[in-house]
Amino acid sequence: MTQHAETRRMPYGAQEMYDLVSDVARYPEFLPWTAAARIRSITPVPGGREMAADLVVSFKVFRERFGSRVRLWDEALKIETDYLDGPFRHMHSTWAFRDHPEGGCEVDFSVDFEFKNRVLQGAAGLFFTEAMQRIVRAFEERARSLHGG
Repeated sequence: MTQHAETRRMPYGAQEMYDLVSDVARYPEFLPWTAAARIRSITPVPGGREMAADLVVSFKVFRERFGSRVRLWDEALKIETDYLDGPFRHMHSTWAFRDHPEGGCEVDFSVDFEFKNRVLQGAAGLFFTEAMQRIVRAFEERARSLHGG
């Protein structure tokens, strides 16, 4: 199993960051290795929405589509993603956003996953931490481009 967690302070509001991360359809515009995104469905649930989404991830010769169930907790400003289908044995990620009393917000991000294929899992372990840091930075840069700072 491969895991990563980090907390970052951002100069943007929690709602702004939540809106940015929950806009899965726009990921190919700025997220590394994301070649395509498709929203299959969005269903209202108490406290938020549940989305079924597909992402196509492309890295060198590796190109895979995987489906996820994304639970958007609009009031709590939290996002939980679970794997539905594709190259993983399992995948779970969470984002949580809290306004900071001194301005901006704190963003908590965590992910754990395991590929079905042992070769892919081994390769993922070699670059995983750097890749996760690049992804979080991509969201930060996207926020800067949308909201200034």
